[in-house]
Amino acid sequence: MKLNNLVLNPLKRVKQKRIKDENDEGTSQEVILPRETGINHIKCKAIRLKKNEELQREKKKIKKLRRKARIEANEPKQVPHTIESLREKDETMIYGDINSEENEEVRIDMEHDEFAAYYRQEYEPKVLITYSDNPHTKTRIFGRELTRIIPNSTSLYRNRSGIKKIVKSCVQKNFTDIIVINENQCKPNGMLIIHLPDGPTINCKLSNVKITPELRRSHKEITEHRPEVILNNFTTRLGHTVSRMFGALFHYQPEFKGRRVVTFHNQRDYIFFRHHRYEFNKKTGKPRLRELGPRFTLKLRYLQHGTFDSKYGDYEWTIQGRRHQMETSRRKFFL
Repeated sequence: MKLNNLVLNPLKRVKQKRIKDENDEGTSQEVILPRETGINHIKCKAIRLKKNEELQREKKKIKKLRRKARIEANEPKQVPHTIESLREKDETMIYGDINSEENEEVRIDMEHDEFAAYYRQEYEPKVLITYSDNPHTKTRIFGRELTRIIPNSTSLYRNRSGIKKIVKSCVQKNFTDIIVINENQCKPNGMLIIHLPDGPTINCKLSNVKITPELRRSHKEITEHRPEVILNNFTTRLGHTVSRMFGALFHYQPEFKGRRVVTFHNQRDYIFFRHHRYEFNKKTGKPRLRELGPRFTLKLRYLQHGTFDSKYGDYEWTIQGRRHQMETSRRKFFL
């Protein structure tokens, strides 16, 4: 029994008749459309795969012709719509340069906030990294790797001390910041950062943690040079405060000789941390990145005025307990 022509030739192109446009004098346009291609009904798997490959090649050819026509017609490049490009505008978003007249209020706040002394280079950061009680192996390794990344940092166990007691002790010993790594089911799942002596405090959910051995890297690749810090895509007042807090953990004078870069990249309120070393190709001069590790993702839970106080603390921003009230749209972001 003979099969239908659609089955034998599912990719045969049909040329429509040339249509003369009334607006164009004497011009004609030939429209080429692919024929309807249903291949799911073909029972033979080998023939079905072959037809699918032919279909993909045909689609690529048509896409290439359309791109070529756009270039010849000097049409602007089409920008795809994403959730970020359709983001709902926030009242606290910062546009343009910080030093411009439009952002004068933001600049004044920066000059008088808790991190102003650091950005005036009046002191060098000194960071304490500690853990929850009885940390497991991965959490301990993660904390030690942070000490290699953050200059002038120390890793110590809590020994069942409360956070308020640790804060008082660190203030007396001239520490400027505290990082507490919490864990659940033997894996790090939270990060508490306290700026001393007067705060603020942020609490972040910690996920997707990959330590250096899991990335097939060696800790010997991490040198002792102070890294450069890149804070990317923090566009609101809240995001600006969080990014300044991350920046205040590192020394303000990086050692470019080490070619190390630490990146905090915000995307849809998820903060992605990456640690790289870059090298320049001698022939082309283009940089080449090599990830050193560790790798992790942060999600802000709350920003609190002052040092840590879970009972009487004054929260500047929090999402705990009101997620459904605040996340009313997928296109609304807070950082």
